[in-house]
Amino acid sequence: MSIAEPLASLLPTHLDLPHTDNKPVDNAYQPEQSYLLTSSLLPYLSRLHPDGNYFIGADCGIYWAHKKEPLDGCKAPDWYYVPNVPRMLDGTYRRSYVMWQEMMAPLLVVEYVSGNGTEERDETPETGKFWVYERGIKAAYYAIHDPDRCMLEVFELIRGRYQPMTLDLNGRFRIPAMELDLGIWEGLYHGYLANWLRAWDWNGILIPTHEENYDFQHKRAEQERQRAEQQQQLAEQERQRAEQQQQLAEQERQRAEVLAARLRELGIDPDAI
Repeated sequence: MSIAEPLASLLPTHLDLPHTDNKPVDNAYQPEQSYLLTSSLLPYLSRLHPDGNYFIGADCGIYWAHKKEPLDGCKAPDWYYVPNVPRMLDGTYRRSYVMWQEMMAPLLVVEYVSGNGTEERDETPETGKFWVYERGIKAAYYAIHDPDRCMLEVFELIRGRYQPMTLDLNGRFRIPAMELDLGIWEGLYHGYLANWLRAWDWNGILIPTHEENYDFQHKRAEQERQRAEQQQQLAEQERQRAEQQQQLAEQERQRAEVLAARLRELGIDPDAI
């Protein structure tokens, strides 16, 4: 057992630390954006983690340093993803993510800009979001999404410092460890027409939300029903055509028989003509 293990056992857990700062969410957009990300990525990440070991947090505190005032050592990203950790601890929902208890850094941290973006880029030691995510929490990727200006920046942690990533030809950022690309999608979601942070798979297909997947399946089922109806109508038309051909053939046969009978009445052998 290392020295760090008994020390960590003496520090507070997620059950002991504050799990709210009593501050309201900035606006109506942010919870919708977080739900959009979570709803679309849950099935995708569940396939990536068949054992179910991953955690998604939205406005859920990350305790990165043990300080006299607990919230001084805590940041609550708008959205984040941690791979290879259980979703629950001892059968209890996480009240926060405590790094000295977990020893696993988030892979991706996301912030939504609600002002001019200075707060999300603040590098003030110990307090600024950028500094804490880079040097305290050490998330592998940090995304800053500015929906009002339709901008997305993604930083990758390289040798302990964040380096800005470059857009690919599709205007997205590749996150290899998640096997997806991040980008901006303009569209209608839950009644809001906005610029949304979305994910695409490596085939360039937008990863759908549960609602979008349901709508897609419903539309596909409706298309299949319509296709089956069309095939049934075509089959019925073919059957009717076949009946008409049969009726015409029968009429021709009857006409031939009547003609042959008249010829015989006239003493003419129809077979000899």
